[in-house]
Amino acid sequence: MSFDPIEFLERAVRTPSHEDVTAMRDLLVETLDSADADVAVEVDGAGNTVAVRDSGRDGPHVVLNTHIDTVPPHVPFERDGAGTDDVVRGRGSCDAKGPLAAMLAAFLGAAPERGRVTLAVSPDEETDSTGAAALFDDGSPADLGPDPDAVIVGEPTELDVCNAAMGRFQATVTVRGANAHAAEPESGVNAVRAAGDLLRALDDFDDREDRPGASDALGAPTLTPTTVEGGTATNQVPAECSFVVDRRSVPPETAEGFRAALADHLRARAPPDVEVEVALAERDTPFLAAFETPADEPVVRALRDAGGGEVRPFGAATEASYFAEVAPTVVFGPGALADDEGAVAHAPREYVRVAEVERAGEAIEATLAELCS
Repeated sequence: MSFDPIEFLERAVRTPSHEDVTAMRDLLVETLDSADADVAVEVDGAGNTVAVRDSGRDGPHVVLNTHIDTVPPHVPFERDGAGTDDVVRGRGSCDAKGPLAAMLAAFLGAAPERGRVTLAVSPDEETDSTGAAALFDDGSPADLGPDPDAVIVGEPTELDVCNAAMGRFQATVTVRGANAHAAEPESGVNAVRAAGDLLRALDDFDDREDRPGASDALGAPTLTPTTVEGGTATNQVPAECSFVVDRRSVPPETAEGFRAALADHLRARAPPDVEVEVALAERDTPFLAAFETPADEPVVRALRDAGGGEVRPFGAATEASYFAEVAPTVVFGPGALADDEGAVAHAPREYVRVAEVERAGEAIEATLAELCS
């Protein structure tokens, strides 16, 4: 049967996937199995849905990736407007079921003359990214075949071709002093007061000589304290205080490189009787690192020429960072993270324009034809 991306999108947005992706994955597999195209479909042990269209002739391997999970709570489906204002509303409409619908249209419509096209849809991008990470583990349960030559990751980019994105690391800074009675503060070491001084020291962390520096595409990295916790009694000098920092990184900074540099920076600013520990958040998968694909890579040029908008960075960290370690990678899709009225993705007013979904599918299909001709 022929594939209608908007009909699929309407069904997908009606299918909750904020707590469990099983129903949404069943819909995806059912759609791929019922397609007219010759498609091999597999759900691997990590929950990825992997579908392949192979020309049987040597050529490039292009991977299309996006995700089927959404953030809570579920927001019901609505169809609203007409013409250029025709929109699909509801949780996942732009992040990332709209991009998935466009990718499915391109994947099922493409007829690669050489090489192969793989659709790899992960189950948990919004949480731990165990699905995408498993695609690159040694002994992975998935089989992506040969290393990809190009990757397009579906996210809401307003049809711009995003060839770079900051990474996101998270760390907890723990400051330890010594308890004492609040009536005799000089007999203890106040961890809350020391933490306050160290919070101010974050402001010049990126002024140090060995800093990673700004990226031409992404600009300078950022470091933001987000939560603080400390003390156990109102009449006691606190012996411990901790705060969490959010790091938006640029290449080539790694998570461990950031942690070690921040620990050195803060220990140098702390009094000798204060202990400082910096620990990365515990994850079973690698952090989403920054990436930057040169603007003259064939996948960037082909997607731009096929109807993509401007070439620019993406505004959020994505699983694209995993793929970018092995192949030129871009982020592309219909919808917006935010518009002039405020947040769109992850918000109650989430929506995607029908015309953008259709144009995205056409642009990706034309890109596949260009790369696999």
